[in-house]
Amino acid sequence: MDMDASPRLTWWQQAWRLTAAAAIGLLAWLSSGVLMSKGPGDGPGTWFLVGDPLVALGCLTALLWRRRFPLAVALIVAIASGWSAFAGGTVLVAFASIATRRRPVEIAAVVLAYVAASQVAVGFYPVQETSGLLWFQLLVPALIAGIAVAVGMAVGARRVEVRSLRDRAESAEREQTARAAQARALERNRIAHEMHDVLAHRISLVAMQAGVLDHRSDLRAEESRLLVRGIAEGSHQALEELRDVLGILRADQHRTEPPEAQASLERVPDLVADARASGLDVTLTDTVTGTPPDVVGRTCYRVVQEGLTNAAKHAPGAQVHITLGGESGRTLDVRVHSSSAAAPAVRPPSSGFGLLGLTERVDLAGGQLDHHRTPDGGYLLTAQLPWPNPGHERRT
Repeated sequence: MDMDASPRLTWWQQAWRLTAAAAIGLLAWLSSGVLMSKGPGDGPGTWFLVGDPLVALGCLTALLWRRRFPLAVALIVAIASGWSAFAGGTVLVAFASIATRRRPVEIAAVVLAYVAASQVAVGFYPVQETSGLLWFQLLVPALIAGIAVAVGMAVGARRVEVRSLRDRAESAEREQTARAAQARALERNRIAHEMHDVLAHRISLVAMQAGVLDHRSDLRAEESRLLVRGIAEGSHQALEELRDVLGILRADQHRTEPPEAQASLERVPDLVADARASGLDVTLTDTVTGTPPDVVGRTCYRVVQEGLTNAAKHAPGAQVHITLGGESGRTLDVRVHSSSAAAPAVRPPSSGFGLLGLTERVDLAGGQLDHHRTPDGGYLLTAQLPWPNPGHERRT
């Protein structure tokens, strides 16, 4: 990162800086003219009225390149200020600009050039008797330069701080994005493992039924038809599961973790029972008609599991009500509502990606997930999962 790089100025920012330099220079020029009129000399001459403003105009123009050539512009303006009172404002802007780089050698060189040039101005524009006041002639320009340098260094430090904060924010955002992508990938991988087990189970059943047909010659016609029907249905279900696996595994990802216990809609009551045993106040209302596809059942199980997990973490002592409903040909609706916590919760360590992974899972199942706080201080987690009619064949 280039710490010397300054933010690009807009035309308005450039204009008001040059205007301020011209205004300060005009005040210095007028003040010098008044003092020269009252001084020991003959008053303002031709150089003061014509040459001084022209030199100041050149210095003002040079300020346009102070970002590209900061040291050269600052030295030129500092030296030229010895022959132009009107250039006093451009000196302050040039000093502040080079001080933002915070390079002591450059700053010292420019300040020494300015102090030396100021001695030329004292002889060039005599406004009062200055014998015996050499320290005063050196102190005043040094103080003026010091003030401009202090302002410039403060601005430079602020720029570095803002740039550092912006870089850290961008780094944190990239890290958050990477972690979110990793969480989604892990969730999809876990789904694939689960569906792999189901697919293996389907194929095993088909192979077993086919083996019975091959080795048993004493089967009755009804028994043979039953086995053939089982093979057909199992093959169809295995094909559906295979399509789901291929849809999820969009990248070649591998994990060495053993697959977890099979999740399904039938295991939701067991999940609720375990939650009650752990101390949660959970009620379950199940109005589901029929048996949904395995993918839908597993996703429903995960939604309920995540809702119970969040309730246990963030709302201890709350009442949790789970509602399941739906039928074939429509949707399977899942609703997990937890009331406000009965006691202040101590937040446990959390990855923060539970709902993110669940959203990915529901999206892959073709459903919609919603979660938000309720007016009573509780939390509501809902999901709508498509439940196709089993008689409807998918088309490849």
